[in-house]
Amino acid sequence: MKNKLTALEKSWILYDIGNSAYILLVATLVPIWFEHLTSTAGLADHEYLSLWSFAGSISTIIVAVLGPILGTLADSSGYKKPLWLIFMLLGAVGCGFLGGPWGYMAFLVLFIVTKVGFSGSLVFYDSMLPEITSPERMDRLSAQGYAYGYIGSVIPFLVCLVLVLAGGSFGLDTASAMTVSFLITAVWWIGCSVPLARRYRQTASVSAQGSAIGASFKRLYATFKEAKRHKHIFVYLVAFFFFIDGVYTIIDLATAYGKSMGLDTTGLLLALLLTQIVAFPFSILFGRLSARYDTGLLIKVSIGCYTFITLFAVFLKYQWQFWILAVLVGMFQGGIQAMSRSYLGKIIPPEQSGEYYGLMDICGKGASFVGTTMVGTVSALLGQVELDFFGYRLHGTNLAVGTLVVLFVVGFVLFCQADKLNRQRRA
Repeated sequence: MKNKLTALEKSWILYDIGNSAYILLVATLVPIWFEHLTSTAGLADHEYLSLWSFAGSISTIIVAVLGPILGTLADSSGYKKPLWLIFMLLGAVGCGFLGGPWGYMAFLVLFIVTKVGFSGSLVFYDSMLPEITSPERMDRLSAQGYAYGYIGSVIPFLVCLVLVLAGGSFGLDTASAMTVSFLITAVWWIGCSVPLARRYRQTASVSAQGSAIGASFKRLYATFKEAKRHKHIFVYLVAFFFFIDGVYTIIDLATAYGKSMGLDTTGLLLALLLTQIVAFPFSILFGRLSARYDTGLLIKVSIGCYTFITLFAVFLKYQWQFWILAVLVGMFQGGIQAMSRSYLGKIIPPEQSGEYYGLMDICGKGASFVGTTMVGTVSALLGQVELDFFGYRLHGTNLAVGTLVVLFVVGFVLFCQADKLNRQRRA
């Protein structure tokens, strides 16, 4: 960046480092631990994948309903930071309790609570972006948030990984190692949140007539109407609904998918660790490319590459293929998320950032609900089915993942239309 990061910008990035530790744990160790709980209870592999998918669906639809309401409320003066703190603590404290002596259903319920806290905090965190920095720095700051989030989350994860894989050397069984891992992640998340909690002050807001809660519902209704009138925003949000579906679903189900295919646990964890490491330089690269190339073009390239990644995942069979998949995901995961976040920030009024990022969240979480539900349903229905595809044996879980291609294609077509509208508007 032309100028050094401000203390507030650094604090904003640091929160990404904190919450990314949770999402990395959820993408790696948590599904493996849940698989252990379900197998102990006598459930089959396809039942485990189905339950895990539906848990993700439930948590995302809860936030999809709450997101726009809370985002609208956050635009009232003085509400954004307290609401962010409440949801952050709900997710982080809940994460600390995941290591309790729970059965698989109790664990699943508590996991849903933590996921709601995590996702809810991001509604307010993302909406801070237009207040944290200037429009010309927005792309690169957003990319740096994801980049440092990926690489920073590796620090607590490596400690957790050593405890789980080599816990016996420290006198810990697997259950105890997981308990400590959940606590480490919770403390890391909360600790990384402190600087932003200290420095952030809400600078953009709308005046509320009467109670803030009542006014938020009125503004939410008005924002829906306004978004429909501003076609460039509305079409973008619909496009985002589709293409981000595959991204979130792949993140949520990567480990569960690998486990259901019978791949080695240690190999899965190390491959996903590689994803984080690869994502760091490529997220930085996307931030730098945004200074030379149009943000819309970068998003289109990322959607196209994710379509190829999904098709590659359909034919996943061997451990080395999962390693290739991990590298490919790492190359585009941070870029598409960062560019999507900053793209919206540049086409909306800053004083309504909470409202519009709330709508973006309902689109993103709604899409994730569709994706995980789709994979869970197809996996449950076709779990025992095998299909011969030119001599290649495809299982029901392979076919379930393949359904995501449709959503990427639809998202690409709609985003092209939205980007065309935005270029016309700028001209």
